[in-house]
Amino acid sequence: MSYAFQAEGLVKRFGATTALAGIDLAAEEGTVLGVLGPNGAGKTTAVRILATLLRPDEGRATVKGLDVVKDAAKVRRLVGLTGQYASVDEDLTGLQNLTLIGELLDLRRADAKVRAAELLEWFDLTDAGRRQAKTYSGGMRRRLDLAASLVGNPGVIYLDEPTTGLDPAKREDMWGVVRSLVGNGSTVLLTTQYLEEADALADDICVIDHGKVIAHGTPAQLKHLAGGQTIEVRPTDPADLPAVSGVLSGVTGHEAESPRRGVLTVPVEDERAFTAVVRRLDEAGIGVLELSLRLPSLDEVFFTLTGHTTRKEEVAA
Repeated sequence: MSYAFQAEGLVKRFGATTALAGIDLAAEEGTVLGVLGPNGAGKTTAVRILATLLRPDEGRATVKGLDVVKDAAKVRRLVGLTGQYASVDEDLTGLQNLTLIGELLDLRRADAKVRAAELLEWFDLTDAGRRQAKTYSGGMRRRLDLAASLVGNPGVIYLDEPTTGLDPAKREDMWGVVRSLVGNGSTVLLTTQYLEEADALADDICVIDHGKVIAHGTPAQLKHLAGGQTIEVRPTDPADLPAVSGVLSGVTGHEAESPRRGVLTVPVEDERAFTAVVRRLDEAGIGVLELSLRLPSLDEVFFTLTGHTTRKEEVAA
């Protein structure tokens, strides 16, 4: 199996605080590894080690087979990094920012300008390219920051909570960028607190809490950790809720619950119960606005694993 990057037994301490307590991470070429956890879980510390910005106290990490400590200079030429906060120079224009980075990567000035123009077009920033970055909106700055990490055409890209602070529409745009990167052959490590983001983008997910990997698998595999499937019904007429409840409990043997107004849910062991519920509702003449069979959400998985949500107070780097 060919890994674009791999970490084994990473430990990192900051004084009395253990940010990483022996984590393992790995991503195959051309995939997205989602690293999921609350503030303080150790996500950013892991990214900084893989990007050669921190040295681990214990353990080992490689990128394209190169050791991040022994071969740090070579690793830096293979990776791109977008942190949680924009790192561009706000007094320079977008074009100047990207051109400067290209020159720092030993591109000729003319080639650096060509690459900068390509990235500005890709991120829909061409019209703003000659404006100072300090005039950009938050979403534009995040796009410019991501563009900056791609100037050198890195094969491995670390995105540390890249959509933090963006509105839903801009987050969707960023998701499209990530999919394009992977489609072009890059490997992405994506850290996030947004469960739906990991679900939408990641091929594999590592769940980190208190500096440890507490679960690893595909989104579907992790969802099975929180239990079976759930039938969810929203009747057209709220007056039919008692009748729907009777159908659900009659088919499944479980008492229906109401997680929100006008909706009933019930756990099921397999999908055959869903067919029976559809038939019973039809026979009873009960119309529905929503009727679905779903796996647990990643939010439910995380709560099952940790007893809390991803939005904890920050306790570690």
